[in-house]
Amino acid sequence: MNDLKLSKEELEQFSTILKDWVPSGSTIAIAVDNLYVYISHGNYPLHIAVGDEVYKDSVAAKVLRTRKKIDLSLENSIFDKPYYTIGYPIYIDQQEAVLIIVLPPTNTLEKRKTYKFITGRQNEEWTPIPVEQISHFESLQKKTLFYSNNDHYQSNITLKELQTRLPEYFVRIHRSYIINIYHVKKITKDITSSFVVVLKNNVELPVSQSHISDIRKALEF
Repeated sequence: MNDLKLSKEELEQFSTILKDWVPSGSTIAIAVDNLYVYISHGNYPLHIAVGDEVYKDSVAAKVLRTRKKIDLSLENSIFDKPYYTIGYPIYIDQQEAVLIIVLPPTNTLEKRKTYKFITGRQNEEWTPIPVEQISHFESLQKKTLFYSNNDHYQSNITLKELQTRLPEYFVRIHRSYIINIYHVKKITKDITSSFVVVLKNNVELPVSQSHISDIRKALEF
């Protein structure tokens, strides 16, 4: 990193070029040798500054490690809405680097197409299932499963991605579950007075404290 010869003005060229095609208000960051060397904050600034180390679980770290482009929708861990970030492997002064673009929520996820079906895998067969037929999604041992008509399927789509692109009648009730409210039979409480969703197929799913307000709002109780 100490050998980086590019000036701030040269790094600004990346931002100038990108502003011709990324939405207004996007955040642009460049990291070299595990340190951020350039940041142009948009309407929703990240909590990072020039000289900060790249967080080990961030998109930037994954791009630096894999040298592959990564695009990912993330939950509202930084903004008050889900946001979309893209990471590109690049080279700066012959050193491996990463270019990060964070698109403002108002320009990205709200315009992305809503899923109308999800293709699920069973053994070596893939079946497209209309989303309205899916009762719920589950994250289990780093896999995404979904359930429809007493069958279960595996998907490559994470719950984070699903949460941003499923129709509004899907609600996240737990870090491991997203449910279709049209498949809800009733809401009850367990012996600890925690809420439990009972689906029409009699599957019982817990509601975490952090998602109680979401299910209350969706079902208006």
